[in-house]
Amino acid sequence: MTHDLLITGADAILPGTGRTRCDIAITDGKIAAILAPGSEAEATETLKADGRLVIPGVIDGHLHLGHGKDIARPRVPEDADRETASAAMGGVTCMIPYLMSTGPYSEIFDEVVSVTEAGARIDFGYHPIVSTEDQLAEVPRYITEYGAPTLKIFMNNRGGEGERLGLPDIDDGFLYRLAEHAAQHGGMVNPHPETIEVAWTLRARAMEADPEGTGGLAAWNATRPGFVEGDAVQRASYLANQAGAPLYVVHTSSTEALEAALARRLAGDVVHLETCPHYLTHDVTWEGGTVGKINPPLRHAEDRERLWQAIHDGDIDTVATDHVHRDISSKDGGIWKAAPGCPGMETLLPVMLTEGYRNRGVALERIVELLCETPARLMGLSDRKGRIAVGLDADLAIVDLDAEYTLQREDVVSSAGYSIYEGWTLQGKVTDTFVRGRGVVRAGTLVDETAGTGRYQHRTLRH
Repeated sequence: MTHDLLITGADAILPGTGRTRCDIAITDGKIAAILAPGSEAEATETLKADGRLVIPGVIDGHLHLGHGKDIARPRVPEDADRETASAAMGGVTCMIPYLMSTGPYSEIFDEVVSVTEAGARIDFGYHPIVSTEDQLAEVPRYITEYGAPTLKIFMNNRGGEGERLGLPDIDDGFLYRLAEHAAQHGGMVNPHPETIEVAWTLRARAMEADPEGTGGLAAWNATRPGFVEGDAVQRASYLANQAGAPLYVVHTSSTEALEAALARRLAGDVVHLETCPHYLTHDVTWEGGTVGKINPPLRHAEDRERLWQAIHDGDIDTVATDHVHRDISSKDGGIWKAAPGCPGMETLLPVMLTEGYRNRGVALERIVELLCETPARLMGLSDRKGRIAVGLDADLAIVDLDAEYTLQREDVVSSAGYSIYEGWTLQGKVTDTFVRGRGVVRAGTLVDETAGTGRYQHRTLRH
């Protein structure tokens, strides 16, 4: 047969065997064969990898796809176009944004998917953020009918804390009932873990002592330190697992949160751990000021080192971005008023290759686990994505591991228009990105006509 595409001379990370020189044949958007180098195979197009690294497309399981400064949902196709362009430039081939609304998602879900598909260059799912009684009642539909089984809850939304995002108050009873629905219908709970009542106390003290916010990132961290995160992690894990639901802890940032989750694992809870690249590379001493305001906050160097140790030990399951594409003006007003969050999809893989593989000796196979294979498994995509294997989607990132470049602001593709990695020299540049066999990035250049080719992924949890 004649394949659509043949990638020759690849150094591919293959499941079970690791880094392997091979040829990869692609037909009808699927991986059709993995062949010995130089095998006789015919194809309409041949791409010579010449020893470049080929990995499964990265799956970013945590981001906020919004419109302007609103991070609730995309409103026009261009929202998805721009951010998925930035994703593809960094080797991300599938994303799962968090969808936020105060109304039932049954009223907007089809529209949101349609708007996203009209602009997206990569495939995508959605995590519903569950905050109201109407949404809670619909959770069985989200899991089974919509294929959106991963359910976020903001544990900090109490006492009006959620007003900034337009969300109502909830409590631990609400969390428990959400976990019951997840357990009964095949879902998973994704908590934003903070014990906000303690954070209020600490915030009042910090703002009284430093009303102008001159303490910067250290002051922000002091308002919601690691133990505030850790306390909520242990509570969420215990309650969710009592209800019979697995837990996926998002954006783990601190030693306290990590240790709390590991303790619950030892007690028998099913708890999965995600961290983000910024917690692995930045801390409160960073000179970027309010640009580095994120929630949870950037922590101390000791927290960063503990997270890296957990990556080496296999205790952290995934690394995702918590990408927020508000522009730099959202950081105005000092540390107390600046909006939290930063962009990160286009730098996720290069940062992990630079800081993880090059600087800290994290094996390429482990990086593929963190960014591709485990996200696919935990998020209900492993039947089609996350591995280079025959029959799966031909979602691939081709990387020149030896290529070095210094990231400048004008290089940023995201509509955020900035990066916390500006000025960093990164090693490992994505040259080509394929989504279901379609080239979205070729020879380092975005393919214009790929806007609108991404497709919604109906997910079913199997772990």
